[in-house]
Amino acid sequence: MFPGFKRAMITTSGTSINTLVGGQGPALLLLHGHPQTMACWHKVAPALARHFTVVLTDLRGYGDSGKPDGGANHIGYSKRLMALDQVEVMRQLGFSRFQVAGHDRGARVAHRMLLDHPQVVERAALLDIAPTATMYASTDMAFATRYVWWFFLIQPAPLPETLISANLEYYLKHHIDKQNKTPGAITPAAYAEYRRCYTPETLHAVCEDYRAAASIDLEHDAADAQNKIQSPLLVLWGDKGVVGNTYDVLQTWRDKSVAGAVRGGGLPCGHYLPEEAPEKTLNEFMQFFRSA
Repeated sequence: MFPGFKRAMITTSGTSINTLVGGQGPALLLLHGHPQTMACWHKVAPALARHFTVVLTDLRGYGDSGKPDGGANHIGYSKRLMALDQVEVMRQLGFSRFQVAGHDRGARVAHRMLLDHPQVVERAALLDIAPTATMYASTDMAFATRYVWWFFLIQPAPLPETLISANLEYYLKHHIDKQNKTPGAITPAAYAEYRRCYTPETLHAVCEDYRAAASIDLEHDAADAQNKIQSPLLVLWGDKGVVGNTYDVLQTWRDKSVAGAVRGGGLPCGHYLPEEAPEKTLNEFMQFFRSA
């Protein structure tokens, strides 16, 4: 999927992060979402590598990265520690400043990175999310029905782990198919990689990620609610997806950023922008990241 990229397992202060590096030029970190791995970028990363040093990682708990214990309050999967992993990876690769694009859970990690490490993030792209605190605070029956995993996966262990493990294959396929609005966009090779990595250990880590989002992450968000994102921000979403049809996505991020920092728009697809609309995603990235 990533010809010419070199793999490394990089040890951070909290875990080990599976990493691929390819290309040359300014550093660009790409962060995946759930229930995927770095493979979600396979349609855009090779082209980006002609202009950037592209760094692909599996988030802690996902793919081939380490799966540390979540701790009593799920802090092990707080976006604060997940963001710190990525900053440490980039530092070990020699990049004290870089650009970042995140999709889904990876975008939530990038959001926390923008707040905790503003000095290292030159600019960021967030794909198909509104801020976590905003989404929970405005939840209604329609959103809870369409984003059921936001409320199921946060239940105390081992309830969701036990029920999903009874037919993990069905859950994974249903989850992807529900959010994919472009038939054939998820290639057999990509799906096989997601399935290979979606083990019971990954599932528990995923639940811890979501539990953290509904607890410790909200505490962190509340503590710095007045802090504004300083970096230029590209916000993209799928016009056929839940987020784009539920929120004024641009406004949710303008509320979190300094004036003039946010730009973006919707793409003609569902949730999986890099796989459903790779050419449009690539064009947006090239315009935004090359203007740094």
